[in-house]
Amino acid sequence: MKKLLFLVLMICSCTDKPEKQDEASKNDTVDFTTTFEKSQGLETATYQETIDYFYNLAESYAEISIQTIGETDSGKPLHIVTLNMNGSGDNFEELRENNRILLINNGIHPGESDGIDATMMLFRDMVNGKIIPPKNTVIVTIPIYNVGGSLNRNSTTRTNQNGPKSYGFRGNAKNYDLNRDFIKSDTKNARTFAQIFHLVQPDVFIDNHVSNGADYQYTLTHLFTQHNKLGGPLGHFIHSEMMPTLEQKLKAKSWDITPYVNVFNRTPDSGFTQFMDSPRYSTGYTTLFNTLGMMIETHMLKPYKQRVEGTYELMKSMIEITDEHGAEISELRNNQSQLWSYGKSYPIAWSVDTTKTSTLLFKGYEGEMTPSEFTGAKRLKYDRTKPFTRDIIYNNYFRATDSISIPKAYIIPQGWHEVINLLKLNNVEFKQFKTDTTLTVEAYKIGAFQTRTSPYEGHYAHYNTTVNSSSKNMKFRSGDYLIYTNQNAIRYLLETLEPSATDSFFNWNFFDTILQQKEGFSPYVWEDKAEQLLKNNPKLQMEFNVKISYDEDFANNWYAQLDWLHKQSEYYETAHMQYPVYRLK
Repeated sequence: MKKLLFLVLMICSCTDKPEKQDEASKNDTVDFTTTFEKSQGLETATYQETIDYFYNLAESYAEISIQTIGETDSGKPLHIVTLNMNGSGDNFEELRENNRILLINNGIHPGESDGIDATMMLFRDMVNGKIIPPKNTVIVTIPIYNVGGSLNRNSTTRTNQNGPKSYGFRGNAKNYDLNRDFIKSDTKNARTFAQIFHLVQPDVFIDNHVSNGADYQYTLTHLFTQHNKLGGPLGHFIHSEMMPTLEQKLKAKSWDITPYVNVFNRTPDSGFTQFMDSPRYSTGYTTLFNTLGMMIETHMLKPYKQRVEGTYELMKSMIEITDEHGAEISELRNNQSQLWSYGKSYPIAWSVDTTKTSTLLFKGYEGEMTPSEFTGAKRLKYDRTKPFTRDIIYNNYFRATDSISIPKAYIIPQGWHEVINLLKLNNVEFKQFKTDTTLTVEAYKIGAFQTRTSPYEGHYAHYNTTVNSSSKNMKFRSGDYLIYTNQNAIRYLLETLEPSATDSFFNWNFFDTILQQKEGFSPYVWEDKAEQLLKNNPKLQMEFNVKISYDEDFANNWYAQLDWLHKQSEYYETAHMQYPVYRLK
């Protein structure tokens, strides 16, 4: 018996993982020099090197933990790494009580790998004391978000980019651009990101990128979520405090930075417009839940070493700002949550406000359109021997061009399970009718819309959508969903369920089956009934005569006439063009 007990104790001692505190000696034996550093700034870590690096950090430092969450289209899970200088653990509900949380997303476009390497060094340098860590800010990172793209490694697909030697591919394992997928969530990656985002509930979000576009002197550009669209106290804070403070901090470190240079095939010296990040993009999605979002966009033509070092310093500065303004950010986020409510007007479409502009002291290069020796057409050519610094116009104010009145609730029939599943994934609160229920609701008929003629991220998306509204008594079945807007997900609901919103579920084709008429008519049968319909309805006869008199195409098209009359009759199916999400006022 004693031998058996000894054997059990031996097995337990061999299989139990030692406490991290007992592994502190590993700090002296594990080499935490990154691939980037070993290569003198010429190479980026592979997917496996990155994940192994963070596992080793977590093994050696109690302040770091790593966990896998969900799935990606590659077949591998996503990881999140948490740095908590006030102790170990990643219970986010507890962490939120006394800390702000900053989430860093890396490798959404794995060829733009600057953030991958910079974050590895940043986490290491904070736990080993090389740099002063935050006091009350927990940092969470997704080391590589686009796992499939990272595994698809090459040295050629970033045609415009100056290093590293090899890198991942922009498309994921299903060839989706993940920074167009946040609201529609076609990919497992996006659905897992939603899990992570709602688990972590970050106060600040950073997505690391490398630019495409113009040439200029800066290594670093920032792309904050558009402040008018964000609105309220958070919009004011990100525009008037967070962005200027970041620029000042980097200037003190001798890093110039400018807003993302949003131009294509022309020089930026005539000015440019701020990028509008709708909810398909990461920062457009995260700010629907009152998270302060920004992208880092390093300049593609600058050396890789310089870009990674700049990304490191920018993230470090954003962490400092989050830590210094933590209490203020919490208060502003709480105030922002009271901004939108039932009965208020909510903007769903935007355009540049030409009555307001900002002036940037911009550091660029002279450029001109010159005859191409290759094509014979005009081509853009920059002259780096002619740098300039001059004032240019920056259009960074937008105004709402369309808005809706916020309903008390939405009602969605239970058959639209793809939409319901996305609402559940995004922590939307709802109730289900326990019995069949008749209510007076506002119903939308789809009026006009246009559809893209080329595929875009797996869709032929709609745009310029309009609706016609009417009040109806509707019978809803037991199990249908009643979703009150008075909840944390209010902006997510408005942006997805209002058909005219830029990235609505309607515009992303979730409701396309309502656009096809399922029942029709045989002309030889319907013509006799149509004639009788006009005889019994003088008002309709007048409308028909008027339409024939001013619409020549209609007057010369017998089928169009019969079809129009059919649509005015009781025989026309009610489901055609009927938007199946109803508003309760």
